[in-house]
Amino acid sequence: MKNNRLYLAAIAAALISAALTGCGENAKADSPEKNNNTKTADGKDLTTITALADLTPHSEILEYVEPKLNEKGYTIDIVSTASDATWNEKTQNGEVDFNFTQHEPYLIEWNEINNGTLVNIGGVHVEPIAAYSTKYDSADEVPDGATVVLPDDATNEYRALRILEQQGWIKLGNTENARASVADIEEFIKPIEITELDSYQINAHINEFDVYINNTNKVIEAGLDATKYLFREGEDSPYANIIVTTPDKADEPGLKALVEILQSEDTAKFILDKYNGAVIPVTKVSE
Repeated sequence: MKNNRLYLAAIAAALISAALTGCGENAKADSPEKNNNTKTADGKDLTTITALADLTPHSEILEYVEPKLNEKGYTIDIVSTASDATWNEKTQNGEVDFNFTQHEPYLIEWNEINNGTLVNIGGVHVEPIAAYSTKYDSADEVPDGATVVLPDDATNEYRALRILEQQGWIKLGNTENARASVADIEEFIKPIEITELDSYQINAHINEFDVYINNTNKVIEAGLDATKYLFREGEDSPYANIIVTTPDKADEPGLKALVEILQSEDTAKFILDKYNGAVIPVTKVSE
């Protein structure tokens, strides 16, 4: 019965979202404040690079590096921060120069399903998937029979199940291509009840479960404290968020300059300080 209520709530939320989009209510969210710089220090016009980037932390990181990118003759126009399932298609079709929203396993899966040719030109940061609770302060406090909600998309569900396995709560059977679902659980070492739900809907239902598992960016965007987790992926996670573009643009000077700045130690320090360790830069910071 609980799953049915969640399903209906998810449908209602999706319909409301679609209606608002159709009425143009998302226009402000799609248009973050634009950097007004249009020229380099020596008076030359800046070349615009167009992007699709999640609001947090992606667009915030891009806004931080833009002054340094301006020095190299480029500026970024973030076309939208309201993520949806069309972003890779729009990038593939050349509507924007790059997107900044996903990790490589997701990109590989999208290319396979859609006959896409998008490429990863550089990792920037890891948003570790983590387990949280509004009821318990540590994993040891979570009782047997606890209810757990996790994302239902193939890649992130696998990540969620993996941290449950690493925590010693479940044992997974053989999984391939970093994909798994609840059906792949071979053994429940700790008795728990798992519900699968769209990751965008999880934050609206966190008080209905003993434990919720979600991506760091969605936790931060909801105004929750992503540093107060029960357990999470390690810093060696293979799910770094990447800059994605088409093969013909992969070597463009502006994009190469952007990746170089994003992977600098200065940007890494900004990420660590801004997100208090909840977001982990791929570049190591010197002691």
